[in-house]
Amino acid sequence: MKIIKKEIRLYASPKAVITQFLHLPGKNRIKNVVERVKNLTDEDVDNCVNEIKKDFANRHYSLNDTLLQHFKSIEIQYGDNMFSHLSSHKKLLIGAYFTKEYSIQAAALFNPSIVSHPDQSGLQQREQRFIMSLRATGEGHISSVIFKTGIVNRQNDIILDESSGNFTCLKKNEKKVYEKSFIEKRSIFFGGFKKGILDILPEKFTAPEAFQIIKESEISKDTTFFDSIQFFKTLLDTNYDLETLENSSLNERVIFPIANSESMGIEDVRWVKFIDGEEAIYYGTYTAYNGHQIKTQMIETTHFDVFKIRSLYGVAIADKGMALFPEKINGKYVMISRQGGEKISIMYSDDLYVWEKFQLLMEPLYPWELVQLGNCGSPIKTDKGWLLLTHGVGIMRTYVISAILLDLENPSIILGRLNKPILAADKDEREGYVPNVVYTCGLLRHADVLIIPYAVSDSATGFVTIELNEILNDLLKK
Repeated sequence: MKIIKKEIRLYASPKAVITQFLHLPGKNRIKNVVERVKNLTDEDVDNCVNEIKKDFANRHYSLNDTLLQHFKSIEIQYGDNMFSHLSSHKKLLIGAYFTKEYSIQAAALFNPSIVSHPDQSGLQQREQRFIMSLRATGEGHISSVIFKTGIVNRQNDIILDESSGNFTCLKKNEKKVYEKSFIEKRSIFFGGFKKGILDILPEKFTAPEAFQIIKESEISKDTTFFDSIQFFKTLLDTNYDLETLENSSLNERVIFPIANSESMGIEDVRWVKFIDGEEAIYYGTYTAYNGHQIKTQMIETTHFDVFKIRSLYGVAIADKGMALFPEKINGKYVMISRQGGEKISIMYSDDLYVWEKFQLLMEPLYPWELVQLGNCGSPIKTDKGWLLLTHGVGIMRTYVISAILLDLENPSIILGRLNKPILAADKDEREGYVPNVVYTCGLLRHADVLIIPYAVSDSATGFVTIELNEILNDLLKK
């Protein structure tokens, strides 16, 4: 099988920074900083503000807005008396003292996923615009999601769009409206949920409105409601919407962990362009990690500007690496999963968010996969069957990429399985943040060629191309 490795490489960069609120423990420390700023002369304040603009303004969009937002966070917490008669520059400066830069990919940039861009206008014949996401890992090993856009041309070359190098986090929509039916449908997955919580809420509500109503109710004083209230808070915390800063390009957007369940990372998003009738929507399944537990979550978007974060439920949502098929099969959603940490399973459901049953699809067989099997993103549809990339873990925790072919009408049937890897780390790819690993979270079909971005020992991302017919012929050999 002819595999062409492209020369292009994407590396982690400590220059990729975002702004974050700087939390200082203890009330006295916050008050002390504020009082010290208030005691500065106007000249000192002006000099500090000018220095901030010179050193940081070109590294971030709307830096002034960010600093004022962080100032207001302090102001709301401590009231107006502490901040009366402050000049605009002193407010900016206080905001700056409670702001820090965070390097989102100082440690690693890896595990790419790729899909066709929703906008294919203005292209030459046999060109395709794509969106690729990558897992960026920074200080404290916290993982977030960044994006790269580009074009695959008629020669199958990958041409990445230029980026400003600035990054901005997508903001949580605090005005998101929830409905009772949304809560009721999911409350069945928490045994003993007391629906008295819903009885005191209006039919539609925002999270702040709901929390205030509960706080002021008798329910908040009833200890028998404690676990149900915590579940309710978790439900709203893990099902939220994100909005994009105006005028930012996709290459500058960052999906950074917001929910408590993902506080230590949004890991390994597997994107798929899902078609249901005439409508196309992009789903990205990912692993939310809080430092102790994992949880399967899903991102939904149509144009990669507004993103809906949703939780998945059911007994079959117990491990990492969920990958959704790009269309329903026989009226059901279909998902590839990993159960028990080492085998590949397949699941069917009438509800996109609820997965109760799974069945074994494939278990380790060859020496290069005896430790663990998993998928490498969602399958693609061909006239011969569903082509699914797999990863295998073998001797010395060496990761490789291979493939299987599933029946179009009944993907529980394996039509073909490669007896060798497609891709393994060569001698120049073995060293990195995690040695001896090649890994991907998705591939792109470009006419009759497969474009596969892949992580190189978690320290870089490269690309390979493979002729589709070659891999299908190998899979169907008897």
